[in-house]
Amino acid sequence: MPYVHIVIVLALAEFFYFGLAVGKARGRYNVPAPATTGNEMFERYFRVHMNTLELLVMFIPSVLLFGHYLNPYLAAGLGAVFLIGRLVYLFAYVKDPKKREVGFALSMVPILILMLGALVGAARAACYR
Repeated sequence: MPYVHIVIVLALAEFFYFGLAVGKARGRYNVPAPATTGNEMFERYFRVHMNTLELLVMFIPSVLLFGHYLNPYLAAGLGAVFLIGRLVYLFAYVKDPKKREVGFALSMVPILILMLGALVGAARAACYR
């Protein structure tokens, strides 16, 4: 499962990078902390960061469970798609929030597959106990 763990660390590093982007946007668009509104461009960076946090809550346990019960290589591959999806989402959302669909799909579809696989794998393991 080291590949799954690598993907998780990369997801956390990506989230950290998004946080740095929010901090940089704070300065660029003059939105002092603790404000989270005040400039539309800043708010786009902030929303990407918060949306990524919301997805990490589903992604991390799902990729771990899928990797444990089914296939760690497939879990890591789906995790890589998630990482790419988050980057696509960032760039699209900052440019034009109405064009974020591809990045959102590349983030959500892997999570849904990972969650379903984790559930099936855990249920199968419980049945064969």
